[in-house]
Amino acid sequence: MISTSKAQDYQNAIGGRFGTANGVTFKTSLGSNKMLDLIANFRSHDDYKYFRLTGLYEINNKIQDVQGLGWYYGIGGTIGSAKYKPTNSRDLYLSIDGVIGLDYKFVDAPINLSLDWKPAIALAPDTEFDGSGLGLSIRFTF
Repeated sequence: MISTSKAQDYQNAIGGRFGTANGVTFKTSLGSNKMLDLIANFRSHDDYKYFRLTGLYEINNKIQDVQGLGWYYGIGGTIGSAKYKPTNSRDLYLSIDGVIGLDYKFVDAPINLSLDWKPAIALAPDTEFDGSGLGLSIRFTF
């Protein structure tokens, strides 16, 4: 059974996000079952490196049969910069992002884990779909 009332078991959480890109995540409650997730991440590849700031508005839902477990979905956007190593050139990065995932808050510890997929439609420097946004977040809750 799924419920949307008070869907998260914490007000704030801060920690790391690991996956396609690594970074820092801060999640805060907006009341009821809504949360704001702010992510700062970076990635270095053979030909480029980037830094991005993402904001996601999320709707959280409890999974009633498992204490502390929920699922969420949402939408947001990203702004950042990319540096292309071969030419040493830079570009602005903009995207519209979606997110869907699972969220678990340990009952007796101030720890939160989430596993999600964050696909994006890049708007700049090129228009393209990026489906590589798989991530695991580990956060301290307060």
